[in-house]
Amino acid sequence: MTHRISAIALATALTATTFAPAAVLATNSEDFARVTTSAAAAAQTPAPKSTGDIKPPVAEKRPHSYSHHGITIEDPYDWLYDKSYPVVDDENVLDHVKAENAYFEANMAAQAPLTEALFTEMRARIKEDDSTVPQKDGDWIYWSEFEEGAQYRKHYRKPAAGGETQLLIDENALAEGQEYFSLGAASVSQNGRYLAYSTDTSGSERYTARIKDLQTGEHLPDVLENLRGGLVWVANDTALVYSPATEEWRTLEAKLHMIGTPTGQDVTLYEEQDQSFSVGTGLSAQEDWLIIATGDNETSEVRLVPAANPTARPILVKPRQKGVEYAVDVRDDELWVWTNDDHINFRLAKASLETPDDWQTVIAGSDEFYLTDFDLFKDFFVTEGRLNGLDQIQLRQYSDPARITPITFPEASYTAGLSNNPEYDMKKLRLSYQSMVTPGTVYDYDVATAKLETLKTQEIPSGYDADLYTTERVSVQARDGTMVPVSIVMRKDRAEILKKAGVEGPGPLHLYAYGAYGYAIPPGFSTSRLSLVDRGFAYAIAHIRGGDDLGRRWYLQGKLFERTNTFNDFVDAGRGLIAQGYTAEGMVTASGGSAGGELMGAIINQDPSQYGAIVAHVPFVDVLGTMLNEKLPLTPGEWQEWGNPITDKAAFAYILSYSPYDQVVARDYPPMLVTAGLNDPRVTYWEPAKWVAKLREVKTDDNLLLMKTNMGAGHGGQSGRWNSLKETAEEYAFILWQMGMAPKSKGE
Repeated sequence: MTHRISAIALATALTATTFAPAAVLATNSEDFARVTTSAAAAAQTPAPKSTGDIKPPVAEKRPHSYSHHGITIEDPYDWLYDKSYPVVDDENVLDHVKAENAYFEANMAAQAPLTEALFTEMRARIKEDDSTVPQKDGDWIYWSEFEEGAQYRKHYRKPAAGGETQLLIDENALAEGQEYFSLGAASVSQNGRYLAYSTDTSGSERYTARIKDLQTGEHLPDVLENLRGGLVWVANDTALVYSPATEEWRTLEAKLHMIGTPTGQDVTLYEEQDQSFSVGTGLSAQEDWLIIATGDNETSEVRLVPAANPTARPILVKPRQKGVEYAVDVRDDELWVWTNDDHINFRLAKASLETPDDWQTVIAGSDEFYLTDFDLFKDFFVTEGRLNGLDQIQLRQYSDPARITPITFPEASYTAGLSNNPEYDMKKLRLSYQSMVTPGTVYDYDVATAKLETLKTQEIPSGYDADLYTTERVSVQARDGTMVPVSIVMRKDRAEILKKAGVEGPGPLHLYAYGAYGYAIPPGFSTSRLSLVDRGFAYAIAHIRGGDDLGRRWYLQGKLFERTNTFNDFVDAGRGLIAQGYTAEGMVTASGGSAGGELMGAIINQDPSQYGAIVAHVPFVDVLGTMLNEKLPLTPGEWQEWGNPITDKAAFAYILSYSPYDQVVARDYPPMLVTAGLNDPRVTYWEPAKWVAKLREVKTDDNLLLMKTNMGAGHGGQSGRWNSLKETAEEYAFILWQMGMAPKSKGE
């Protein structure tokens, strides 16, 4: 675990969107808030069909089957998987994907005015010439800025002692002429002279690194290709440590590149033999140790080498033990360890470097407090975690670790954490904070006085009045008796908005979740979701099992042979919100991406009548097919999350029982929008393509089913803040249209 974050690690707390889909501004305009039927009638009224006589693409069925454990699976759409992947050059495949895009464009054409209006509304909430709060790191102060109208950032620094501002990276210039652009790692050498940074121009997440001499402004001849992960300066700024990707997009090495030498001479510091593990590197709190970590989703192993002498014999902290996770930091030759070896919610321990595997407890594991992270500073250390699902930031003294100084916040529900704190000797801690009704806020916390100083609150140029909104946290009982928390935001005058729009009874509710990998969805702020909320939607985040919102056990209860708890929790959360009067049957809309897209596929197989519209982004829906294909980039590392159906018959049967693609049957499904990325290395494009093809074949309804594939992007959709926002506008236009809330076109 590397706790030091370079100030040029691109602090984006006030400009990044939250995890929920982006949405837009308040308006009372009947053009955009119109609902012409009552809630009950809307629930019974068929959703709009496809436009005119446009026919959806029909994928050819080609005989294909496979057998495991005596079970044969027919997969007639397997041909959509171009076997030359990651190159996709099969003309039949490309023609079908392009036909789906044409069908998407033709159907959404009539909604272009609504999409544009939503986009304009969303953009009006974003401060175009925004900047991050400057932060000191060594002899320099770093920050980044958006210029008005720009898609990407510029990154700057200036001497802390005073002097001229220096442009480090202009992302807009680097993105010029590129269909896609992403800045990956960025690391300034300790002497401040060199900047190493990496970029991706296809969405494949295979980065290319360059080194810029900040004194001359010129680039060194060194080029590192096909990277994943960070760039770490070592050996007194004469070398970089990096992790290259294999052909299968796995990171199995930590390599050392001496500046000015051919990459063919790079030294392998560590090479992992287990294809399911991934290797990452970072520096310790005092930047004197290089930390080389390897692990999968449930097991860790860490080695240390002196940063000044990275080719020295490494210190193995503790040999890997299946199911034991740990991460480390070093302070004054003392090893600090975060681990779940004796408690599911993790403990904090320490050891000497002479006996690094002899871990002595500093903070014991707790059933109540879920310890998620720790940071070491010169005069104190910080623990982060969650108590009853609520974020906690705690200052502790080395001399008395049990004595806690909590950092408290005024709201009953929020998300908060340490932000960019690059120096070891910090007197003020940089924090980030937000809630579902409070825009992102950056604080400095004065350690000596225990006072919070507000440095910046997210500015919303078109206006925002928090007093118009209310947020609630309710619990809904799942079918096995588990109480599932749900965070909700809506207008206080929602009833009046719905009444003016002609809605009798509860209005629509949008439900969002992820539910995998122990990734909690915080109750954070989003300017974009206001475009639904201000039209009478309630917006809810279901904190379902599979995430670690309520502790590590909450995560474990949603993986492997308990995976279906995740889907059941989401379905039951929606049903519970209907029962509590927040919405009505058929008035729930839902969205999720990646593993959250898998969730969307599972819930419509289980309870399609609940939903009025579904948006599934890059959905992981061919779970069985992907977990059986060990050649794919992520598969070996994913077996700990989903199970290995190749070797385990029970895992095969269990995954088959819920895999959304395999469980599609002849029945009515709600209107759906599905997205994909042709260059996506995480959820390959053919998963959503196959799923949509099968749905088109067997579904018994006439509801609209659209698929959009970004031909030059990957897992995260289009790059650039306006391109990304436009895709959110498309998503919300689709939802409003299918819920009968789009403005009527002339002549209707």
